[in-house]
Amino acid sequence: MKSKGSRFERDLIAELWKVGLAAIRVAGSGVSSFPCPDIIAGNGRVYLAIEVKMRKNLPLYLSNDEVEKLVSFADDFGAEAYVALKLPRKKWKFFPVRMLERTEKNFKIDDSIYPLGLDIEEVAGKFFQDRLGEKV
Repeated sequence: MKSKGSRFERDLIAELWKVGLAAIRVAGSGVSSFPCPDIIAGNGRVYLAIEVKMRKNLPLYLSNDEVEKLVSFADDFGAEAYVALKLPRKKWKFFPVRMLERTEKNFKIDDSIYPLGLDIEEVAGKFFQDRLGEKV
């Protein structure tokens, strides 16, 4: 399963580069004692801390700890925290942490949240506009 997750992370990195965002995988993400995302991406002015998830179907649940670590890293790094979700035969969707639905014990992305996710072009477009100094 871990190698499958790594493959999806590498695929997402390739997609990020295609839309003009430099991106790298973070070594030890998920096992480090320090908070760290799966991928860091940016354009020189704006940075993303991305937790990568793949699922066969919804809902996707994320633990409080997982989200807190992502937000902690993003805050310390000066990045925006995102969850990137890949469903079979669907394009990547990006969810800012503020978009996640809070449950009693966790966070989730379900059928009501999924359609609100951003496409990679929307995420990249926002950052290109930021780089040009235009209002978003």
